[in-house]
Amino acid sequence: MLKNKYILEFDMKGTPASLLWIYLSTPSGLRQWFADEVEQDGKLFTFYWEKYPTDAMQVSVRSGERIKFRWVDDDEKCYFEFKITNSELTGKTQLIITDFAEPSEENEAQALWTKQVKNLKRMLGC
Repeated sequence: MLKNKYILEFDMKGTPASLLWIYLSTPSGLRQWFADEVEQDGKLFTFYWEKYPTDAMQVSVRSGERIKFRWVDDDEKCYFEFKITNSELTGKTQLIITDFAEPSEENEAQALWTKQVKNLKRMLGC
């Protein structure tokens, strides 16, 4: 079944992009809000939820700005990406998440991202 691409934007207030980047791109940062455990072997990241591993390849990275992953067992056209943007005018930092989901699962997937980012925001104090 074809998956739909969707984009979510989250206001991270005045969180420094350099701090947010650590939580999006490192195993220690990702395990604090995204997965129960995260291991990295080069470009292969293994995410654990309730002791069940799921592998993702780091497809691309622009340090401090964006990181893109693709689940190993998913369609090669599908990925999830974390992107950080900063407004010089307002001083606000935004986290933009791009992901793919089957139409019947899109609302649930977006709700899960919203919950996870809420945990991230609580950790960052924003």
